[in-house]
Amino acid sequence: MSSNITINPSSLNINDLPWQIKWDKDRCTLCGQCTSICPVQAIELQVFRKRNIKTSINPNEQNTTDYQTFYGIKQKKNIENLCIGCSMCSMVCPNEAIYPLRNNDTDRFKFHADKNGEPRKRGGRRNASDSVLDRIKFIRISMLTDPALDAGRHEFELNTLLGRVLPPEENIKCLRKHGWIPPVREIYPLIIGGMSFGALSPTMWEGLQMGVAYLNEELGMPVRISTGEGGCPPRLLRSRFLKYVILQIASGYFGWDEIIHSIPHMKEDPCAIEIKYGQGAKPGDGGLLMWYKVNKLIAAIRGVPQGISLPSPPTHQTQYSIEESVAKMILSMSMAFGFRVPVYPKISASSTSLAVLNNLARNDFAAGLSIDGEDGGTGAAYAVSMDHMGHPIASCIRDNYLNLVKLGKQNEIPLFAGGGVGKNGNLAANAAALIMLGASGIQVGKYVMQSAAGCLGTENDRCNVCNLGVCPKGITSQDPRLYRRLDPEDVAQRIVDLFVSFDTELKKIVAPLGRSTSLPIGMSDALGINDYNAAERLKIRYVV
Repeated sequence: MSSNITINPSSLNINDLPWQIKWDKDRCTLCGQCTSICPVQAIELQVFRKRNIKTSINPNEQNTTDYQTFYGIKQKKNIENLCIGCSMCSMVCPNEAIYPLRNNDTDRFKFHADKNGEPRKRGGRRNASDSVLDRIKFIRISMLTDPALDAGRHEFELNTLLGRVLPPEENIKCLRKHGWIPPVREIYPLIIGGMSFGALSPTMWEGLQMGVAYLNEELGMPVRISTGEGGCPPRLLRSRFLKYVILQIASGYFGWDEIIHSIPHMKEDPCAIEIKYGQGAKPGDGGLLMWYKVNKLIAAIRGVPQGISLPSPPTHQTQYSIEESVAKMILSMSMAFGFRVPVYPKISASSTSLAVLNNLARNDFAAGLSIDGEDGGTGAAYAVSMDHMGHPIASCIRDNYLNLVKLGKQNEIPLFAGGGVGKNGNLAANAAALIMLGASGIQVGKYVMQSAAGCLGTENDRCNVCNLGVCPKGITSQDPRLYRRLDPEDVAQRIVDLFVSFDTELKKIVAPLGRSTSLPIGMSDALGINDYNAAERLKIRYVV
């Protein structure tokens, strides 16, 4: 009997799929909610025909065949509609009749992922191994217990400084030479890192901004948020809440026109200007905003046609090297804001980051340096970049801090670390470890999405379709049908909860060290690790 089924090299069977849909026919009422909510259309209502053969024990009677027809749920097996394991189907099912199940036997699938000659891109999590940060212990504990060291009964000063912190005599020289002194901001050490308006949905962005405003104005915590590259809504630029925002631009001036045109109308100066040269998960690649997410508003802000993919543009033709680029961009942005706003670069963690830092040390206008480690990135990165490129943030931040110590500028140029901080849920412990390795502050992005909005992505490659604009929670989608699932007030409340709990945990770590008046920046004698090679590399104690 002939069949219309074609088997070719790209054909997959159910055992090749990373997630398999389990459906209970007896429980299902065929309401259709699961198929309508699936973000990748991995399942569909289907008519099934079951053949039943009735055999007779009487040799004089012929066997009979009848067919049973019924409706059910069928899982698609093509690569474009692979189940991502988000479990939205089970969330909306009124009868618990359907759920995805992880398939651990998917070795063949990785050879099919590059169908049509397109390398695999994904958003969200990085498939990385155990984190060095999670293995660091805090070993310097005070022998005394008194109210001065009790995190629950003592007022701690945990704020940090963003800006060039010159000694008094250098400030006088700078004032005589330039007619101004470097601007410095007192901020909270945990910063919401750059996730652009476009990468995140309007409701997610609004919720983040509302949460940051509440933390500043009601709780007195000077929390700051970076806009990410590509500009931001004009309403924010003309708002008094701009002082809580770090405006990020890229070396290609992408989306900068809207910000430049708004400078005369700004009611407040931004907290700082961050010039992005690299991203941790995509070193050398830059960001990529897929065309699915470039709606009319995003296109207008960025000055591009609607519905085209937006990779980060190359460095502007007026810049020839990283040294010249950093100097020129820092000076031009400082001049644009009348030298009232700190300006600093953001780079990917790399073995060459020391060259950038040494250049900044000779630059009177540089306000700091932000370094993004290999585990950073929430956008559309090639899988090969996320898995095989980049530099761990712990060793990179340590190298840069020790270099500042050699130059005698460890208290002058602040370092900000990001990239996979809190990846395994240990945000406060990871942040404290990086601070004691030399960072003045920490930037987080993925952790915020996980905790404040309930992102479903995991290190085991669950969901991770941030780049496709089909986020089932509406966090990274520009489709109104999806982002309306997300209540910005709920996001704001979760942001407040996150920072208050982080503050408590950080105090619990810092209190036994006897440091209640300042952050323990560079206090590496309080750190230990049970890996000899890691201890030697980070210049901390080896403990077993």
